[in-house]
Amino acid sequence: MSEDNKNINKRGSEPAAFEEEPLIKITRREIALEIADERNARRLRKRLLPRALLVGVIAGLIATVFRYSLHWLGEWRTQWIEESSQAGNWTVLMPVMLASMGAGLSVWLVRTWSPAAAGSGIPQLKGVLLHLRRMNWLSLILVKFVGGLLAMGSGLALGREGPMVQMGGATGKMVGRLLGMTKAERFILIAAGAGAGLSAAFNAPLAGLIFVLEEISRAFTPVVFFAGLLATVAADTVSRSLLGQEPVLQTQLADIPSLAVFPVFLLVGVAAGVLGVAFNRSLAGSLKIFDRTKHWPVWLMALMVGTCVGVIGWFFPQLLGSGHHVTMQALAGQLAVGSLAFFFVLRFFMTMVSYGCGAPGGIFAPVLVLGALLGMGVGELAQEYYPVAIENSGVFAVVAMAAFFTSVVRAPLTAIILILEMTNSYSLMLPLLGACLTAYMVAEGMNDRPIYEVLMERDLKQQRERVKEAEQELAEVT
Repeated sequence: MSEDNKNINKRGSEPAAFEEEPLIKITRREIALEIADERNARRLRKRLLPRALLVGVIAGLIATVFRYSLHWLGEWRTQWIEESSQAGNWTVLMPVMLASMGAGLSVWLVRTWSPAAAGSGIPQLKGVLLHLRRMNWLSLILVKFVGGLLAMGSGLALGREGPMVQMGGATGKMVGRLLGMTKAERFILIAAGAGAGLSAAFNAPLAGLIFVLEEISRAFTPVVFFAGLLATVAADTVSRSLLGQEPVLQTQLADIPSLAVFPVFLLVGVAAGVLGVAFNRSLAGSLKIFDRTKHWPVWLMALMVGTCVGVIGWFFPQLLGSGHHVTMQALAGQLAVGSLAFFFVLRFFMTMVSYGCGAPGGIFAPVLVLGALLGMGVGELAQEYYPVAIENSGVFAVVAMAAFFTSVVRAPLTAIILILEMTNSYSLMLPLLGACLTAYMVAEGMNDRPIYEVLMERDLKQQRERVKEAEQELAEVT
């Protein structure tokens, strides 16, 4: 063999730069198992998706009726306070009595019939999905629905999304039980129902899905994804068909903000991060204070809460309930600069008192109200001291709502998608990303825990204490 031929053979024996890796030896059993897994996954999806659609429709109907009832009660409450204010100063007792009755009756329902219905219900729902607590879907839906209307309709500073999420999860449990689904399948429907509740609360199907994947369900699988997507879209369709398709927060925003304003949005994130940590720690402290009143008569605790909320509501009716009106004013830039900090403090205090007493209601809406007030305040300061600031301070209010939510809940993707869907302000994607990630890092840097993690731990500890008390009572009887 010539020298040239030897060189050619030598070069041919060397592996090429992009030569494929050697094939892996696969047994027939491994192939059969993989094909069987795919077949079982398709069968599970085919079995679950129609049920998820049913969960979304039912959860959407319940949420729509709940949402409409709250709107009607809010309109009636505002008109009633305005009319009664003309009768004299003594009528300040009227909103106090209304808030006291709402707080007392709602807390009595919770303590008597369904302790799991206290607060937002989202931490309790997470405990169910982590196999750490059980759920009685019938009593939960009834108490959450009636108690939520009593609490928020009377003016307590709570949000509708918490009850809707928990009632949606209970709807998933109901459908799974009635249709004979397995335990694993019921948990998927519970998660899908939770997303459907949030979707119907804010006309935000993508936010409902992301919330399930980011916060509610820790197991991301294609089945959970498709079941959640189908349920949230179904619930949103029901809600829009009955209540209209307008965004929950209608805003008039400018085009894409200039990059020169981006540092201001980062400042919004810093402020939201610090105040979000203050919110979380204050809420935990408020719950500890109200824990000491558990042995009080319900009427005494309700009178205390009603007095705090009712007196403020007498002078500032727009701060009562979900605070939707004051949020819209902040987004439109219609609030006086001097009133922003004052309203922020009042609403902050009202939220601590309303949630701490244990009435059914969420914190999404209160957090968004505080975020809107914070954003407008930063926007007004920026216009004064930063030459290139945006004229419409409502832009900063929108961004701050998402940033404050991120700091409190530590779910930035849910916050961004939720605000985009609620305000239809997709031009603010970059400012939202910058502010939310900044708020997230600030809150994490301050070693603060997400609020739902704190609330779930508290709920599980209380459940353990109730079990111990029941065991001691049983031992004393025997």
